[in-house]
Amino acid sequence: MNLRRWFSVVACVLGLGVAGTSVAAEAPLRVMTFNVRVPVDTGMNAWVNRRDLMVKGGSRAAHPDVLGTQELTEEQGEYLAAHLPGYAWFGQGRDGGTKGEHMGVFYRTARLQVIRSGDFWLSDTPTVPGSKTWGQPYPRMVTWAHFRLRDGGGTFDYFNTHFPYRPEDMHARMLSANEILQRIGTLPAGAKVILAGDFNAGPDTPVHARLVQNLHDAWMAAASHSGPEKTFHNFTGIPDQRIDWILSRGFKVLSVHTVTTHEGAHYPSDHFPVVAELGL
Repeated sequence: MNLRRWFSVVACVLGLGVAGTSVAAEAPLRVMTFNVRVPVDTGMNAWVNRRDLMVKGGSRAAHPDVLGTQELTEEQGEYLAAHLPGYAWFGQGRDGGTKGEHMGVFYRTARLQVIRSGDFWLSDTPTVPGSKTWGQPYPRMVTWAHFRLRDGGGTFDYFNTHFPYRPEDMHARMLSANEILQRIGTLPAGAKVILAGDFNAGPDTPVHARLVQNLHDAWMAAASHSGPEKTFHNFTGIPDQRIDWILSRGFKVLSVHTVTTHEGAHYPSDHFPVVAELGL
């Protein structure tokens, strides 16, 4: 092989290597939000009877890079962590420590690194664990993280939450939205942001209108959709409300999928999880 041809071959190999690195860095980020239903039910909907379906047909099949849960107890979190190899999770209970429901965040350790993480409460005293104001009967909170993509795709900030549910809590939901947006406003300009969770409000409410002033609703922005738009089905499989959202800033929303995994009349939760693919 002459010298000129040797240099051409080397250039091609190096070019392929660079291209491969670029493709890997641009692999979409898969984000899932899933209200897993607190384990208080009996019979077919008891946690012990639906946990394997949640793992096999829901979380594992979707293979998200980030999975934000709501209504998760420590028992549920440890079970999912033990049955989702390659994932770690964090988040404290809404009553403080390990007590109460968690906004547990699971992430794929091969893809993501947690730079820092924490929690704050949706109240007048957000740094006080278990705090509740605005007429709420239960503490509400946010679990957040600043992630770095290990494949060179940069960093992003992730917020996972669960808003108050009663009709009379609309004011509290608005104050919750404002508090989260205030937190997002402290991030550097241009920071990539994901806010996901169960907002207990539909897309036609003031809460949604307030949040999409600053963020994009994945369902509305996606180029591709699959599954039903509505997400809460109360273990019937017939959803009647779209209250589980993935909102973002700084990403291109490629697709959104509502996961309807079930075995006959048996469902892993009373909510369908939502998965979004976000282009970096």
